[in-house]
Amino acid sequence: QVQLVDSGGGLVQAGGSLRLSCAASGRTFSSYAMGWFRQAPGKEREFVAAISWSGSSTYYANSVKGRFTISRDNAKNTLYLQMNSLKPEDTAVYYCAAGYKIATNEDWYDYWGQGTQVTVSS
Repeated sequence: QVQLVDSGGGLVQAGGSLRLSCAASGRTFSSYAMGWFRQAPGKEREFVAAISWSGSSTYYANSVKGRFTISRDNAKNTLYLQMNSLKPEDTAVYYCAAGYKIATNEDWYDYWGQGTQVTVSS
């Protein structure tokens, strides 16, 4: 198993930036593909970005493409999400997740962080 702890959320004005982190412990972090998902109030959880175990492949939701960057540091057992040009519609709880296959569907992910709140004011 792997344990995931999300951090880095907060309140930011529209146009601003935040960097989320996801610290992993337990089984080898580099064995897992990783993803970020988010859930806004009253909405279902949705895919944001994903990265392969090596970092060589990345996927993004169309809504964040060009603004968000997913990356990982396997030596530090940490996943990142750099979020730039934030919009009010990016407001949500953001979750990191680990799975054995890079995917956009949350069903492929077995382990989840507790979530970190991102609020973007207009």
